[in-house]
Amino acid sequence: MPYVFHPFHLAEQMDNEDAVILALLHDVVEDTPTTQEDLRRMGFPENVLEALRLLTHDDAVPYMDYVALIAQNPLARQVKLADLRHNSDLSRLDTVDEYALTRQAKYFRAIALLENEQPKE
Repeated sequence: MPYVFHPFHLAEQMDNEDAVILALLHDVVEDTPTTQEDLRRMGFPENVLEALRLLTHDDAVPYMDYVALIAQNPLARQVKLADLRHNSDLSRLDTVDEYALTRQAKYFRAIALLENEQPKE
């Protein structure tokens, strides 16, 4: 399935305009040449840009530290939870291998952190 359906899937789960915008943009800075400043010049709201900054993972930051920062922003948290749930759905994959299972386990730990639960090992 074309990648573009992933942000559409997240957006249709959101309950307000800022969350829809963020869901549609959540991977743009990581996966394209578009920058935060480009989006600012386009007129996107600052609260959306702040949440997007949190969702844009800096590889120098350990993954669970990155998730902990997201947990502090309700808008970023809402979109990241939907993102993690969709990305951890193994039925989306043609082949489930060890990499997919490892990634799914990591995503389940992140979901637990965002939901303020203890991660399940």
